[in-house]
Amino acid sequence: QVQLVESGGGLAQAGGSLRLSCAASGRTVSNYCMAWFRQVPGKEREFVSGISGFGRTYYADSVKGRFAISRDNAKNTVYLQMNSLKPEDTAVYYCAGTLYYSSSNRVKDFDSWGQGTQVTVSS
Repeated sequence: QVQLVESGGGLAQAGGSLRLSCAASGRTVSNYCMAWFRQVPGKEREFVSGISGFGRTYYADSVKGRFAISRDNAKNTVYLQMNSLKPEDTAVYYCAGTLYYSSSNRVKDFDSWGQGTQVTVSS
């Protein structure tokens, strides 16, 4: 099992930027499908962005054009660059990985999860 640790969350103003990092340990994730999800209290965890083992990226419509996912296989790390932040982006952001799907946006398909990092966007 791979261990995932998120960092980079915090407070930002609307229109600002943050970059989240997801550091993996235990095994290499270069061939994993990696993704970011987010969750607010009382709501289901929702997909934000994913990157396949081949580097194909995909996004939820709500963040397309504002967020960018990338990976650095040498550092075994995945990033989420978040620009033009909106108050509705406020959530706990989770990094997730799976070796069993080339790409997925479903929570149930991912078997490795980080503890989450809080992102708060003020208006």
